Amino acid sequence: MSAHKHAQTHYPVVDVIKHRWSPRAFTPQPLSDDDLRTLFEAAAWAPSAMNEQPWRFIYAHREQTEAFQRIWNCLLPGNQPWAKHAAVLVVVLARKTMGANDAPNRHYLHDTGMATANLLLQAASMGIHGHVMGGFDMAKTQEALHLPADLEPATFLALGYVGEAEQLEEPFRSRELAPRSRKPLSEFVFENELPA
Repeated sequence: MSAHKHAQTHYPVVDVIKHRWSPRAFTPQPLSDDDLRTLFEAAAWAPSAMNEQPWRFIYAHREQTEAFQRIWNCLLPGNQPWAKHAAVLVVVLARKTMGANDAPNRHYLHDTGMATANLLLQAASMGIHGHVMGGFDMAKTQEALHLPADLEPATFLALGYVGEAEQLEEPFRSRELAPRSRKPLSEFVFENELPA
């Protein structure tokens, strides 16, 4: 059974936010280059400090076996079993310095996260899903992709179309079928100041 886990929100939000979730089961269907370019175009229009746009993306289609394998090898063992079925793997990079003067950009990770969110929401609007992964080997990623010192791997993305939960081994199958949840607003939204 394919799981489509729409968020049960307490307040009305746009459908694309409710429908975005992070599957681990993907179909064999590839992503077209045009669709992938649309996702990166959406990322390009995220806000950033001083319009610096510190994000960079390196990607490989599953059919690009050698390049896909190089990215996949950088994932930790907890992500490798299911991520190998994604249509596309993406390495999200963040430039730590400003382009004009190489001064530190304090907002580089925040702004790169904004671009990633844009990409994921655009994907959800197109019936494509992405799973963000923080479980990767930083040193191996830097070496495998020959990254310069000012580019930091921020996260990895698995992109594709939602597959059947039953294709996953445990513990991934149970996680795929588990209901979604979020903290209540009272735990992270405060008027005027933090509680004492």
